[in-house]
Amino acid sequence: MMNSTDSLNPGQRAIIPIAAFTAKGDLSSLAAALDNGLNAGLTINEIKEVLLQMYAYTGFPRSLNGITAFMNVVNDREAAGKLDSQGTDPSPASADKSRAEVGAEIQTLIAGRVLKAEKGNFIAFLPEINVFLQEHLFADVISRDNLSLQDREIATIAALTALGGVEAQLKSHLAGGLNVGLSQQQIGALFTEYGNSVNNSEGQRGEALLAEVLLSRAAD
Repeated sequence: MMNSTDSLNPGQRAIIPIAAFTAKGDLSSLAAALDNGLNAGLTINEIKEVLLQMYAYTGFPRSLNGITAFMNVVNDREAAGKLDSQGTDPSPASADKSRAEVGAEIQTLIAGRVLKAEKGNFIAFLPEINVFLQEHLFADVISRDNLSLQDREIATIAALTALGGVEAQLKSHLAGGLNVGLSQQQIGALFTEYGNSVNNSEGQRGEALLAEVLLSRAAD
């Protein structure tokens, strides 16, 4: 989906409550958000990608409940005669690179640096977790190219904001959103939309964390 430099398009705004209500397990609000997402121009496959990605950040139960809710919304819309675009499927996996290579490239792009075992970090403490991150999360899930990296970061930021208690990971993905091309204004607009459609105080907390990230990046 195409972006302007300072705003979110309707589909991107619609992703925010879809991801947030999936994370919260609020299925009635999620159903309305899913319906709105289709009305806003998201394809069925784009929404499927958001819900699939959510399992990595919110757990399989929340993701599966969201997928079931979406299946019901799609069926209801079909019964009402609404024709929604299926959208594109993801491209086949790379035949030239291993999953580890693909995953490491995407992880580095989002993180803005190569992540490796360093004294005192989580990779040094449990190296296998970074294998899972690279070969599964980034290679198997995030590399699926029928949802852009920018849209995926929007979904992740919204979900982590909804979860709460994961400020370190949220700040990491706020930086990741900037690293994949979202502007400061777009992420600010994300939290404005979050406040309007999900929860105002949580949106304000996200804005405060964004300010911290921007201050840290300016000091580097």
